[in-house]
Amino acid sequence: MNPTESLNPHELRAEVARLQEEVKMRDQLVQQLSQELFRLVKGNANPTSNAAPSSQYQEQMQLLRQQLAEVEKQVEFYQTQIAERDRELVQQRQAAQELTDRARMLEQVVQELPEVYKQKFAERLKPIQERVEALQRENRQLHAELQSVSYRLAKRTRRETGNLDLPSFEPSDEQASLPSFTN
Repeated sequence: MNPTESLNPHELRAEVARLQEEVKMRDQLVQQLSQELFRLVKGNANPTSNAAPSSQYQEQMQLLRQQLAEVEKQVEFYQTQIAERDRELVQQRQAAQELTDRARMLEQVVQELPEVYKQKFAERLKPIQERVEALQRENRQLHAELQSVSYRLAKRTRRETGNLDLPSFEPSDEQASLPSFTN
């Protein structure tokens, strides 16, 4: 895992600013070395210089070239790091935007869920309600038919016997006793 992956965007910006400051300082150092090199080269162009300063000049030139090469390597390294951090920052911003969009979508879905469930429940309930209504109609119809048949049967029985079809009680010698609530 890259150490910059654990940094938040604010820390990444601070790190990028620090690296840019270092690159700026290195650029100033390169500028100073270039000026010094130019001054030395221009100073060696004088025909009055002798062989001793020439060897000293060569040593200084070599040293300055080495320092310049090191500074250029460091500048390149820091520029690479800055570019990498910029890419990571862009990726993190994209990821944050995607997560924000997904959160909004999920929030919308959650808000729509009660209506969706209500609609689905109504769709499932409709055939059941229709079946209950059909059974109730059939029950009323059967009840009406039963009453009609009972009425016709009672009418026929009354015509045949001339009496109403009432329950009969057998005569008994016992006296009817009423229940009492005492012991």
